[in-house]
This record gives sequence, C-alpha cells and structure tokens, in this order.
Amino acid sequence: MKIFLSPLMSFLLLLMLLHGIFTSDCPEDCLCHSPMSILCSQRRSSTIPREVHFSTKSLYLFANGIEDIKAKDFDGLVNLEMLDLSQNKLTSLPERVFEPLISLKNLDLSSNQITYISEECFQGMPQLERLYLYGNHIEKIHPSAFNGLKHLLELKLQGNMLTTLPLLSLPRLLLLDLRFNVLPSLNPSELQTPNLESLRLGGVGLTSLNKELIVRLKNLHELDISGNKLDSFPSALKETPGLLHLNLAGNPMGPLKIEDLQNLSELMELDISSLSIQGLPEEFSKLFPHLTKLTIAENPFNCLCNLAWFPRWLKAQSITLERTEETRCHFPPINAGKVLENLENRDFGCPTTTAMTTTTVKTTTTTLPVPVTTLPTTTRSIQVPRASDNPPNKGGNIPLPPVLPSPSSSSSTDLDEEEQFCPQYACLNGGTCHWNQHGQGVCICPDGTSGLFCEILNPFPPLSREADPSKETLTANTADISSLKATATSILLDLHRYVELRPHIRGIRLTYRNLSGPDRRPMQLNLPVTFPEYRLRGLNPNSTYSVCVSPLGAAMDTDSVCTEAHTKPSGPVARVDNPKFTTMLMPSIAILALLVLIAVAVGVVCFLRRKRAKTHLDLDCEPSQLEPDGVKAGLDNGALFHKQPQLMIPEPVVQTGSLEYEVLLLQDHHSSNNNMSMHKPSYF
Repeated sequence: MKIFLSPLMSFLLLLMLLHGIFTSDCPEDCLCHSPMSILCSQRRSSTIPREVHFSTKSLYLFANGIEDIKAKDFDGLVNLEMLDLSQNKLTSLPERVFEPLISLKNLDLSSNQITYISEECFQGMPQLERLYLYGNHIEKIHPSAFNGLKHLLELKLQGNMLTTLPLLSLPRLLLLDLRFNVLPSLNPSELQTPNLESLRLGGVGLTSLNKELIVRLKNLHELDISGNKLDSFPSALKETPGLLHLNLAGNPMGPLKIEDLQNLSELMELDISSLSIQGLPEEFSKLFPHLTKLTIAENPFNCLCNLAWFPRWLKAQSITLERTEETRCHFPPINAGKVLENLENRDFGCPTTTAMTTTTVKTTTTTLPVPVTTLPTTTRSIQVPRASDNPPNKGGNIPLPPVLPSPSSSSSTDLDEEEQFCPQYACLNGGTCHWNQHGQGVCICPDGTSGLFCEILNPFPPLSREADPSKETLTANTADISSLKATATSILLDLHRYVELRPHIRGIRLTYRNLSGPDRRPMQLNLPVTFPEYRLRGLNPNSTYSVCVSPLGAAMDTDSVCTEAHTKPSGPVARVDNPKFTTMLMPSIAILALLVLIAVAVGVVCFLRRKRAKTHLDLDCEPSQLEPDGVKAGLDNGALFHKQPQLMIPEPVVQTGSLEYEVLLLQDHHSSNNNMSMHKPSYF
C-alpha cells in the first residue's frame, strides 16, 4: 500500500527530524534553545565543548573557566556568527585561532586575562563587525593586529593597561572605547577612522585634547572625556558643532562659561558633574534647544534666587535630570542637602509680591531704594516707604534715611499704591524682611544673629569700633579663622576675626579640600561678609580638611589665611542627656519589666499544668502547633523541591565613571547582536 504525503507535511516531518537529531547532539551541561543557538554557562570546564552542531549560529561560552583555545576547536563551524568567550581564564590568543569561523560577526573576549594581542590573532575574519576586548590585562597590541578587519564597526578596549595605541586603519569603525587606560596624549595619525561616531576617552589621563584629532573626525556625535586632567575647557570642542552627546564630568576645569558652550547647540545629552559649579546663569537654558538628558551631580550649588529658573526649565522642556539624588544644594544652610530639582520658587528665597489696589495719588517725585540698615527689631514685614512718608523711630530703632527726590523725574505720574510683603517664614530669630533695590527680600538681623536668613546665633556679639579697646580687642595670638564645632560630616568655621580686621572687603572666598582622601581637588565658595560663621556640610568622617579664606575679588594668594579642621569619626549614636527623654523612657522600662514578670508567671503556671497532666500537654503551652501544616509531611514523603536551572549572568567587570555597565552580547534581542545590515550598532 502506497502512502502519499503532501509537500507541507513532508517539510514538517523533515524539520521534526532535524530538530530531533540536533537536540540529541546538544553538548552536556548546555542549553540548546533552538537549532541555531547554544548556551553553555558556568560549565566549569577548561575546554570548549566538541558536540557543537555545524549549523549553530550563536555560541555562548561565558564564565566556563576556559584556559586555552585552539583553531581545531572551531573546525566545521562555518555558519557561526556570534561567539561569546567572556569571563573565562584566557591569557593568550594563538595565531589565526579564529580563522575557521569565516562567517563570524561578533566576538566577545572581555573580562579574561589576556596581556598581548599579536599580529595575526584576528587574521582570516573578513566579516567581523564587533570586537570586545575590555576588562583584560592588555599592555601592548601589535601595530598590525587589526589590519584586515575592514568591516569592523565597534572596538572596545576599555579597562586595560594600554599606554600606546596601534595604527587603527578601520574605515567603517563607528565606536571606539578606550576608557580607563593610560593614554595622556593621542596622535591623530593613529586614528584613521574617518566615519567614527563615538569616541570614549574617559579616565585616560588627558591633559589636553588634540584639536587636530577632533577636527578630523567630521562624523563625531558622542565624546566622553570625563575623569581626566583637563584644567580648562578644550578649545577643540568649539570646532565640533555636530556633537549630540558630551561628557565633561570630573575634570579640574572648574565652572563653565557661556561662551564655551555656544557652538554646541545640537547637544541632546550633557554631563557636567563634579566641576565645582555653584550656579548656572539663566542664559544656559537658551543654549541647548534639543537637550533631553542633563547630569550635574556632585556640584556645590548655591540655591539662591538666581537659580530658581532651573527646576522650572527642566519641567517646561521635559528634560531628564540624571543622578537626581546626587544633585543637591550646598548653600544656604536652610537649603543645604535638599534635592535641587524638588525645590519650589519660594524655597530659593525669591520675593513674593502681593498687590493691593488703594487710592490713586499724584506725585512729582520717585522714591530711591532704601539702603539696608541693621535694625534690632522683631517685625516680620515692612512696607515700601513712599516719598511723602517720614520713617518712624520706634523702640530705639535707628531711623531710616529720608527719601530724596529723583532728578530724572520732573513730570507728574499716576501711581497705584502697592504694598509688598515678605513671606512670614523668610527670616528667623526675629529678623526683619526688607525689600532692596533689586526687588528682592533681604533679612535685617537683630544683634546676636547673622546669616542670609538670620539663622546663625552668634556666640558673642560683633566687635564695635567705638568700644573700649581694653575690653573688646582680640588678642594677637587669636587665629583669624578657626573651627568651633565639628561633627562627622560638618565643620563650623569662625570668621569673626577675619571680617573685623578687614572691614573694607566686599565678600569672602572660601576654599577647602580633603587632605585625608584620594580626591584632594579644592572646593570653592563665595560668602558675604554677613556670614562671620559658616558651616561646611557634606564632608567625609574622620578626615582632615584644609580651609583657606581670602578677600573676594582679589588674587587667590592675596591676604589668604588657612587652617586645618578635623571631622569626627562616625560611631555609635551619642548618649542622650535630655531630661525629658529620660522621663519618658523610665515608665517604658518599668512596663517592659512588668511584662517580663508576667511572662515568667505564665511559664510557671504552664509548667505546673504540664506536670499534673502526665498523659499529654496542654494545647495552650504547645509550641509545635505553630508550625505550618504540611512541612513535615512533605519531608517524610521524600518529595524534595528542585529549583529549575537558572542562567546566572555574572556582573560585568568594567564599570564606568557614569555608572554605566557594559552589556554582554548574550541578549539576542539587543541591536548589537543582530547582524542584519539594516540594524544600527549596539551603542545607539
């Protein structure tokens, strides 16, 4: 009897037969997800499995403990396109070891122990597009090691020990990652990569950025020069208007200038973390109309009224602020430690105006701004004085100067009287809120207080020039600056003597650096003379800090006075001496002791009952009843639970300065593993 099969059924039977043959050939301790993909992870074998089918296209052998590879290990794998040998124990690569893999496009050798790349390691690989060598111990690469890789799109060499680069004649290369090597200078002739789009040079020790190198890269869209030794903004960046991603974080170049960034209007992502930036001018918001991500973490921001525009701008432009929790205020003390993005307009100390329309009056003069005068008063709001008013003199207050007519105003104008009030919570410790000539609220502090919001209680009143010199003058051996109170994370500085001996300075430049840690970069703050005491916050515990002050506007070394201050080690919580707390704690201890006595009594009663009932125990005193049902039964029946084998991917070795982790080539859905020509490289 003859059986006729349709072409469709014949095809299905053929697929089932091939699948059964291939599944039976799956290497031991491996997973064969499909007829073209084999995953062998953590096999703890020093060799490559030999039962790999010739039709395999993806072979993952990461974290297997492989110590050596040979060309014959890959014989017959002419269809292999993806080979992952990362996180093994390879120390060297034989000559032409990958030559049998004529279709290979992705090769991952990261996180091994390779020290040298010879001339013919990668010969015979005409189709290779991505080569990952990061996280090894590579000290030298032969000048001709990458010759012949004409289709290479990505080359990752970060996290090695390179001090020089070989000639990179790679016409199609789009991404070059050299971070965390030792390359203080780059020769433009070494990079013959005309189509390069992404260049990553973070943490290589650059002291300058070669302008010729950058100008030759006409297609450059991403540049990472973070964590280097650049002490000024690289002029080469003014010649790269096509940059979309720029990372300048962690360089000692200090705050940026608006003119430095004017030619970077196409930026979509910008990282300016750790640049000692205290504020950003509002012109900054007009420089980057296409910006989508901004990182400004670890900067000592002065969260005053001139920075109030920043959170509003972020929301209005839908800009993502990266590392938000690390972007906090440093000054003034009322905002110290607060997340910058979460502040409202009133938190910046900006004045709020309440308009109250009253009768219309005519005047031929205009009022001049009233100068700020120290008034020992407790009033929380004052009205703006008018030309016809005489300043009152109440409670011994110093009278305000009379309002003078303005010579520029000769014609009569109609003005609506407006009364302006400061927020009631603006000034502390009895300070008075007053409007200055710029339309901003200023706190007038009473005697014994100081600070922008009168928040500092001075331990002694400021010295008066008319006081008795025998009683008020400071001794000659008193330090100009000193530290009063120190905690594990803050130091209170006393600047009274420095301010008193320099009555004509308009401000104080304060510079401090950590002498106990690896990062000794100076941090700089500008303080008004109304801050004779200032608390440095956000410091490291158990550290020694060098603190220097000099007059604002003068040269750095002019009239500079320095001292050393020490933070306390972080230890257990300090002893509480508050009598109220002790009063509350004693009844709690007494109640706890009573409960312990009751528990002991109940235990004695249970023991007596148990002794009387010789046959069985009282259920009220049987702890075994608290056990979950069915636990022992499951164990007695021998039904042990076995977890399904899970793929445990070890954490990659290389971590960048911007908290970026390298992604393994394991993920087939990632664009870096799709070798079809219409897909973009993995870094997009």
